[in-house]
Amino acid sequence: MKKRIVDIVVLSDVHLGTYGCHAKELVAYLSTIKPKTLILNGDIIDIWQFRKSYFPKSHMKVVKRILDFAAKGTTVYYITGNHDEMLRKFSDTTMGNFSIVDKVVLEIDGKKAWFFHGDVFDNSVNHAKWIAKLGGIGYDYLILLNRFVNWCLVKMGREPYSLSKKIKSSVKKAVKFISDFEAIASDLAIENNYDYVVCGHIHEPKMVVKENKKGSVNYLNSGDWIENLTSLEYHNKEWKLYRYMNEIEVETEEDTSNNEIILENELMTALLFNRK
Repeated sequence: MKKRIVDIVVLSDVHLGTYGCHAKELVAYLSTIKPKTLILNGDIIDIWQFRKSYFPKSHMKVVKRILDFAAKGTTVYYITGNHDEMLRKFSDTTMGNFSIVDKVVLEIDGKKAWFFHGDVFDNSVNHAKWIAKLGGIGYDYLILLNRFVNWCLVKMGREPYSLSKKIKSSVKKAVKFISDFEAIASDLAIENNYDYVVCGHIHEPKMVVKENKKGSVNYLNSGDWIENLTSLEYHNKEWKLYRYMNEIEVETEEDTSNNEIILENELMTALLFNRK
């Protein structure tokens, strides 16, 4: 399969290690692209909800695919989020083409772009972390329930249905939070003379121009790989919102050799259990 060359790809909120993660679909997508720069904008590995008993081969394939990109010349920035905040103690660490950072500022074709996850604007994360963690667990099981409901709907010949999207759209506080999040991020970007502000965190893929009395900025959000299965791509001086629509064949998981199993165990130990 011929791979698409893309200048920049932005992924966020993959939540590897949770039941809701669409890792197989993400591996399929990553196998079709050759990015010059890959920006992982937070919550890639869900350390909050990590279970030793649940990290399937497809989730490990995502990690290996990312490391392969770095090994083959792609510049990879891993921006920490709230679910992988444990990695913040390694911020500003660079290993070859792979860097762990809290934010990234890039000049893209003469324009300044500010990349960060966005959890800094979430009061539930900053002031009541236990509530946020409890909510994350509830969300994971809601996604599991939703998958069962959708399986039944498809069997009956009906369209899939998103429970969490319905809840978000019907709860005024959730809608207001998303709106406030976008406004705060955009206002700060305008104040600091950025042309683009690129976030994750709220699982709401979007590309929109935001304005206030001081100016305007392009607000972009890469969405997630739990419900929306989206990423941002920049190529030929243009941003696009990519949405996975089952157009790529998803491979079934294959057996791994003993050497691969050893490598996977060592990698997961380094990423998740090397704690101070």
